[in-house]
Amino acid sequence: MAVVEGAETPPPPILSEARRRPPAPRPATLLVCTTCRAGEPDQEGRPVRGARLHAALVAAAAPEGVQVVGVECLSACSNGASVALSGPGRWSYVYGGMDEADAPAILDGAARYAATADGLVPWRERPEIFRKRSLARVPPLSLSEPADV
Repeated sequence: MAVVEGAETPPPPILSEARRRPPAPRPATLLVCTTCRAGEPDQEGRPVRGARLHAALVAAAAPEGVQVVGVECLSACSNGASVALSGPGRWSYVYGGMDEADAPAILDGAARYAATADGLVPWRERPEIFRKRSLARVPPLSLSEPADV
């Protein structure tokens, strides 16, 4: 494009407020085992450890893009209480050894997970409990190439 001396240049386009905001996190699900006893004996009238963890996570208000869902069992009984993170097209994770005191760190990790396109939060950016208490990492169901068997 030729520049004409003395001609005014048009102002840069104005971005709408919506285009300036970062994209909203994609939906992610935080599954919480509500039946985990985590080795604790049954106590009449006291919820089990997994149910207490679920209640703490619900009470703490999930971050944007994260839905907290109670499930009856994640089959991680020897590592309870357990949680799992999953989302469309993402790697899924299962974490164990959790309790209600971990709720803020779990929700922080869930927010970081929701902000990714593939579920892969860089290791150093994960909460410490996610770095130290990971039980499994499961590939997305939509992997394009089958694994060699």
